[in-house]
Amino acid sequence: MSIGQRIRELREERDLSLRELAKKLGCSAAFWSDVELGRRYASAGMLKDVSRILKVSFEELRTHDTRPPLEEMKRVTAEDPRYALAFRRVIDSKISPEDLLKLAESTRHPKKI
Repeated sequence: MSIGQRIRELREERDLSLRELAKKLGCSAAFWSDVELGRRYASAGMLKDVSRILKVSFEELRTHDTRPPLEEMKRVTAEDPRYALAFRRVIDSKISPEDLLKLAESTRHPKKI
């Protein structure tokens, strides 16, 4: 399920119209319709507002964001070529998304010894 589809599902569960949500976000209903249909993408700030309005965590919404972070990947690989090697190794190893997320989480919160 895409992020737009998930937002629509949550919005409908809360009996909130597309126009009402767009008004709360300060954008047009046409723009928000495009977001829900996957034709446009909301900014991180707008997604945080959506998560607050729909009473769901920002992280839960992000799990449905299928866009690759291409610009960020280009920036970090330009700054440090070792990232390019790391990205290639991850792709070549066919590591599962779940295992990659576990690895990232374990480095964010290292276990105390």
